Amino acid sequence: MTNRGTGFSPVRRWTWPHPIGPRWLICGEIGFDDAEDDVPLAVCAEIEGLFVDLPPRQRERFTLVGCAPEGMLVDLLGRLPAEALGTEQAWLGNISLSALTPPGTSQSWWGEDLCDVVVLAQRPNATVPGKMDIDLGGFVHVGHRTDAVVRPRDVDEFVLATWDGTSCGTCGDITGVFREQAAPSVRQVRLLGCRPEPPLLAALDAVGQPTRASLRRRRVRAWVHAIATDGSAVEVVGAAVSGTVDSVEPSPLGAGFLDVTVEVDAGEPLPKGTLDILEHWRAGRPTRPNLWADYDRDLRRQWSGVALGHLTGALDRPAGTTYDLDGRFVTDVEGFYCAIGEAINGPGGYFGWTLDGLDDCLRGRFGAQAPFRLVWHDSAVAREHLVGGYDRRRLAPAITLEDLLDLLAEHRIGIDLR
Repeated sequence: MTNRGTGFSPVRRWTWPHPIGPRWLICGEIGFDDAEDDVPLAVCAEIEGLFVDLPPRQRERFTLVGCAPEGMLVDLLGRLPAEALGTEQAWLGNISLSALTPPGTSQSWWGEDLCDVVVLAQRPNATVPGKMDIDLGGFVHVGHRTDAVVRPRDVDEFVLATWDGTSCGTCGDITGVFREQAAPSVRQVRLLGCRPEPPLLAALDAVGQPTRASLRRRRVRAWVHAIATDGSAVEVVGAAVSGTVDSVEPSPLGAGFLDVTVEVDAGEPLPKGTLDILEHWRAGRPTRPNLWADYDRDLRRQWSGVALGHLTGALDRPAGTTYDLDGRFVTDVEGFYCAIGEAINGPGGYFGWTLDGLDDCLRGRFGAQAPFRLVWHDSAVAREHLVGGYDRRRLAPAITLEDLLDLLAEHRIGIDLR
């Protein structure tokens, strides 16, 4: 993954004559039909509602209706007493849901994944002899917790399987999975102390007009950039403002500044701690290593995202270079991505934030040319923590130390565990 391109010159400095300098730049499009879709829309002092800590996602409940269980599901139901249902003893892991496709027909629906699944209850189906209704608890795999999950058409029977493809049975229907788009977790974003550019000014002129044309003119989709103390701006990966401009009023910041309220579309804010992470880059790139070490897993991921946004396109060091990875704080896979980013590219450096991202970086153009040598200091920390099992944060099997070492070895990286 690479940083999005921007429609403004990277050497432009965003400033204004006020003791409080601008903190944010938003670039995007108005009305969604412009020839240019990534132009500067505004600079502002603060953005309220963009960084919010949401409560933990609540587990969902599903029912397999008219189910004929097979494999591990029938084994679990056969051996567990009723009082064990709903406990860790009744845990299934991740289950894929797909359509039963007759031979010779094309697949029209790619299915859904149910994650961290536990069997809650079972009972005979009321209408089909020999079939069961089985209640499950878990999560539908979605990008955002409010995403819609569309029910497929013309599906008479669903197939259940583990992620390795082993059958768990079939069912005539499943409730609790398919749903409409829910309301956004945060309904409004406010651009405070805002100095609009001409495209956004046109949208503000349409505020209060009840026509459909006005509504279209007030639609905004923009990507957020953090403005450093020198006025340069860098995109904050994952930060966006998308919705409809609802209101505008003079800002207490001073004459000529506005506070703009946007009723936002679906999506989720970034964690509030991202603001603290961005402060480490505000006056320039971090100069001390391991500033990420005290963050939790979610914020370590945000650290790597901010590092990704600050990629500079520096040339790879030559093959055969030796890099030292400080492993003292690699207590999770997110910590590994932070640590290898700094091993390759120095404090605040990026070198992947997923397995796919790491694989991309190992192919070159991210600071190091393979093959190279990686000296992994204090590797015992990772050996203790990056172990097999189920990763409830990622809702997937855990990424182990062996997984990382195998990927590095595939790219001919010499690894010295110390």
